[in-house]
Amino acid sequence: MMREKWLGSLLLLVFGIFTRALGAFVGINIGTDVTNLPPASDIVAILKANQINHVRLYDADSHMLKALSNSGIEVIVGVTNEEILGIGESPSAAADWINKNVAAYLPSTNITAVAVGSEVLSSVPNAAPVLVSAMNYLHKALVATNLNFQVKVSTPHHMDIIPRPFPPSTATFDSSWNSTIYQLLQFLKNTNSYYMLNAYPYYGYTKGNGIFPLDYALFRSLPSVKQIVDPNTLFHYNSMFDAMVDAAYYSIDALNFSGIPIVVTESGWPWFGGAKEPDATVENAETFVDNLIKRVLNNSGPPSQLNIPINTYIYELFNEDKRPGPVSEKNWGVFYANGSAVYPLRLGASDQMTGNSSVVFCVAKPGADSDKLQNGLNWACGQGQANCTAIQSGQPCYNPDTLENHASYAYNDYYQKKHAVGGTCDFDGTATTTTIDPSNGSCKFTGSTSSSMSGGFTPATALGPTTTPLDGSSSSILQVPKFLYLMSATFLVLVLLCPGGPSSFLPC
Repeated sequence: MMREKWLGSLLLLVFGIFTRALGAFVGINIGTDVTNLPPASDIVAILKANQINHVRLYDADSHMLKALSNSGIEVIVGVTNEEILGIGESPSAAADWINKNVAAYLPSTNITAVAVGSEVLSSVPNAAPVLVSAMNYLHKALVATNLNFQVKVSTPHHMDIIPRPFPPSTATFDSSWNSTIYQLLQFLKNTNSYYMLNAYPYYGYTKGNGIFPLDYALFRSLPSVKQIVDPNTLFHYNSMFDAMVDAAYYSIDALNFSGIPIVVTESGWPWFGGAKEPDATVENAETFVDNLIKRVLNNSGPPSQLNIPINTYIYELFNEDKRPGPVSEKNWGVFYANGSAVYPLRLGASDQMTGNSSVVFCVAKPGADSDKLQNGLNWACGQGQANCTAIQSGQPCYNPDTLENHASYAYNDYYQKKHAVGGTCDFDGTATTTTIDPSNGSCKFTGSTSSSMSGGFTPATALGPTTTPLDGSSSSILQVPKFLYLMSATFLVLVLLCPGGPSSFLPC
């Protein structure tokens, strides 16, 4: 048991190394209970316009998955609650689901996880007996299609399965679910997946009978006399969000599991409510989302797991006016269905999701002549000395595998390095400048403030479509240790977790 605990802690450390090196992210949920839901292509256009690079779907809608093709956006697809019973009772049904909704769209649609249901233990307890079976069958189907390393399986949980979340150090899961949750955690650990948590400080505050101040729920600073402190650990909690995440970590630990990271699959604040919902206001929603983004992007975890950043998905993209319940249930969206914003989405200087007006990027013009684009790409990666490593096959900016995308990356790398000494953004009329950061997913364009790297992933040598010399800049040199850091962490995981060692390629 001690060895397992140690390995679990080490796994969390390694997960933290990867996440901190790559940077924590803020994604968004896309619900569909909308009267005038835009076409899938328009939804993807909204995502791209706001450079939102991580989304969670509540189903596996074929129109959305097709529209997301070659976008680089990372996607969590959902098994609906209604589908769980059938999949949990039939391995063949699970295999059919994976083949139809995952394998059919990879690699062009960047599916990274399957969320099995939504708050199943809270909302459809009759499906709980087969929940873990459904997850196992889906994972085995991924193994059979050799997709289990790319696509993880988990299930989102409501905070209410932790009846007393404060103080976090004494939090435990509802004992009536212990058997199911134990099996679920064992599955997550065995498959190197993560715990999906839906954490809503809005409900923690409105249902807390005045125990906690509004500022605590909104990430605002509290005076010293009102600091929230866990009496057992003496950890200070600056936000209810952190306390909720830590309560989940302690609950997992109480069942003798460790090494399972937490991803917050839903968190948000309604911007409008009924007469008895006075805290559902635009001001509070904007404050919460702004501060949530800042909190996530500081790349730290809650007090008990400081080295494990909290990747988080905002709830939600659109207002779902068809949802039942109080007025607030229909008004969580950041955008109206026509694409206009309910309130500004300010995602911070280091985030991947917004444009950055202080930086000018050079990109290929849409519809530019393909021969001229190819000539421009060849020149930039050759004589222009752009670092084109990131657009090679298997590297972060290779997809979408289009001439326009590759030319944009090369043009921009050249422009960022040379415009101060007279380099222009023209390339025989095929290039144009923009203040919108073209980075997407793990692909970071040179000059992007969303990455400390100089133009994406840069190993020790750089080869472009034509041989590309290193520019010798300090930023290129500094990228090598980060690369080696990640490689070392990967090797360590393989050594510890794979029975046959890192060369065995066993699905551990």
